[in-house]
Amino acid sequence: MTQQPAQSPLHRSSPRHPSTHPPVPRPPRTFQGRLATLLEMIKFRHSVFALPFALAAMVVAAGGWPSLWTFFWVVAACVAARSMAMAYNRLADRELDARNPRTRDRALPAGLISPSFTRGFILVSGALFVLAAGMLNPLCLLLSPLAILLLLGYSHCKHYTHDAHFVLGAALGIAPLGAWIAVRGSFEGLPVFLALGVLLWTAGFDIIYSCLDVEVDRREGLHSLPARVGIGPALSAAAWLHLVSVICFALFVWEAGLSGRAWAALAIVTTLLFFEHRQVRPDDLSRVGPAFFTFNAAISIVFFLGVI
Repeated sequence: MTQQPAQSPLHRSSPRHPSTHPPVPRPPRTFQGRLATLLEMIKFRHSVFALPFALAAMVVAAGGWPSLWTFFWVVAACVAARSMAMAYNRLADRELDARNPRTRDRALPAGLISPSFTRGFILVSGALFVLAAGMLNPLCLLLSPLAILLLLGYSHCKHYTHDAHFVLGAALGIAPLGAWIAVRGSFEGLPVFLALGVLLWTAGFDIIYSCLDVEVDRREGLHSLPARVGIGPALSAAAWLHLVSVICFALFVWEAGLSGRAWAALAIVTTLLFFEHRQVRPDDLSRVGPAFFTFNAAISIVFFLGVI
């Protein structure tokens, strides 16, 4: 009789010797469970991230609070656009995420949801975005395909250019422009200051986040500023971008003729950005995480509260 090989202690499990390995998460079986997993993967609760800047542009364009119709469809467009872009980014990066220790537990590389389910979500979110644009006015509808092209194109830019951070910034920066056009039905110069501010603000914190993956980016041949110039110079570049973004926000507040409350909010935003950069050093990125992301979301909310 062939003797069975002894089982490794690492694979042995009993009530007296429990396994040291955590249980492997199982894919949810219901549609609601899969949808909840996907929404967690794209951090749906962080839809508030760029939305306040869009709402700030909307309020200024309307000279006050717009109609409930406009407000509803602007919010729907922003949430749908972000959901579509984030899901597409996770889908496009699923193989890279699987090779990155920091991201290998995300739902797609971990097998918790399927690529086909994610594709369906992207299509539905994109359709909702186009519908919202059409409900606002003809110019929004006409420009919606260009917005989709920018939102989805970002996911591929890091394979070709170190300027991918600015493409992501542009993807968020078009939100104030779109909200302005939603109210006025035409393009004007004033929201450009706000759009540029959002672009530079986004590019700055994206550079900070990219510092977490600098070794992976270099190994995979991905283009990011930290991978190209190093963490220290990249953090300095992010600080300069945030300084210029504050100037752009100030120009928007000035040209819009907003009151002292908006200036007070801008002072708080500037202070938050200052402390944000005090939290990171080239030799210590331990504070760059979910809380850091929420910190940036607070910046947009404070600015919006000052504007309204």
